[in-house]
Amino acid sequence: MKRIQKKISKKAKKIKLLILDVDGVLTDGSVFIDDDNKEIKAFNIYDGLGMKMLQRSGVEIAIISGGIATAVEHRALRLGIKYIFLGQERKLTTFLELKRKLNLDMEQIAYVGDDIPDFHIMKQVGLSCAVRNSVKEILKIADYITQKDGGLGAVREVCELIMYSQGTFKEQMECYNQNQLSSF
Repeated sequence: MKRIQKKISKKAKKIKLLILDVDGVLTDGSVFIDDDNKEIKAFNIYDGLGMKMLQRSGVEIAIISGGIATAVEHRALRLGIKYIFLGQERKLTTFLELKRKLNLDMEQIAYVGDDIPDFHIMKQVGLSCAVRNSVKEILKIADYITQKDGGLGAVREVCELIMYSQGTFKEQMECYNQNQLSSF
C-alpha cells in the first residue's frame, strides 16, 4: 500500500465502524436485470477478504443502501456483516440511529461513498472515503480517495488503510496464511 498520509492514518487509527454504500462502492454501479426481472449484482472477491480481515481485527462493518436487492443481503450475511440497512431513502437518519445504538463518537466511524446520497454522512464521520470514480461533489469532501474504482477493490483498499493504521494488518495476514479465514 502506498505511504499513508499522517493525517489520514491518525483518523483511521480511531475507527471502530466502517459503513459502506453498495451501488458504486461494493459494486461498479452497473445494474443487471435478468429475463425474470431479478436484479443481479457483481461483488469483488478482494473486497470480501478485506472486509473479513477488518472484522477479525475488531472493526465492525455496516451497509447502508438506498437500494433493495436480496443479493446484497446474501453477500453481507456470507461475510458476517451484522448491520445491514437496505431501502434507506434517508441514509442520514439510519446512520444516526446506528451510531447511537453502537454508542460511538463520529471520529470512530468511517464511511465509503460515491454519490450525492452519501454526502451528509461523509461530512460528519471521522474518516470519509470516496471511491476514485465518485461524483465530483463527493471527491471534494473526502478525506481519502481510493486508487481503485468502486466494485474493483476500493473497499479492500480502505480496509487495508484502517488495518495498517491500527497496526493489525500483519496479524490478519498471518491468520490468512494459517487458513483461519472462512470463505469470502
